Amino acid sequence: MPDLNPIVKHLDEVIRETIPDLQYAVKWKKAYYGLADPGWIIEMVAYDVSVNVVFLGGAEFDSPPPLGDGPSRYVKVTTLEEAQGPEIEKWIEQAGSVPGWK
Repeated sequence: MPDLNPIVKHLDEVIRETIPDLQYAVKWKKAYYGLADPGWIIEMVAYDVSVNVVFLGGAEFDSPPPLGDGPSRYVKVTTLEEAQGPEIEKWIEQAGSVPGWK
């Protein structure tokens, strides 16, 4: 969705700048970000009205994202302002230090 492109671009830039030595892949139109040791740590997918950012080990964060159950938690981002919020950046920082999905 063209309206979501600035959100996706911003989130991708923040993820890549925040987490050193990051690996990434795209599968089934979903972007995955990971590290060698903890595994895949973030999944990002754009839907019609939102961009979901899934933190695969998000349940272990100090203040986990509000949606999801099990080990992963996620947030729906609908505006660029939400994507630029400090909470998103804190979750991205924490994602590199918790076990992900192997």
